[in-house]
Amino acid sequence: MPAEVWNATDDERPERKKRRRWRDKFREAFRGVKRGVRGQSSFSVHFFFAVVALAAAAALECDYREWCLVIGCVGAVFATELFNSSIETLFRGLEQEARDRVYGCLDIAAGAVLVAGLTSAAIGTIIFGRKLLLLFHVLS
Repeated sequence: MPAEVWNATDDERPERKKRRRWRDKFREAFRGVKRGVRGQSSFSVHFFFAVVALAAAAALECDYREWCLVIGCVGAVFATELFNSSIETLFRGLEQEARDRVYGCLDIAAGAVLVAGLTSAAIGTIIFGRKLLLLFHVLS
């Protein structure tokens, strides 16, 4: 701290921000997830495919590396969808003039969700495709 702050009287000292407790931070984060999920109908589609992917991983007896990849893909898609939801929420709060200037941000955010989804689908195809080929004795 600068010397001036140490020598200042109580009236001259800058106010410190009160630290938030971890419990409050987690509560706010969970509230954000809840708002993000409620505000977007596309979450139901992502949730459906996440359940299908997790059920396929269980049914096809994936090993721990494959489980990590599947869960990582599900998390990546959900996270990008939450970022997309936050940008859409901010966009809705803007006046029309500002919306016209930043309209491309919505397309970029939607593109990020698309890239995460397609990448996850490709990884799922590799994992589950290989498992199915082994199951039907196409691969040895």
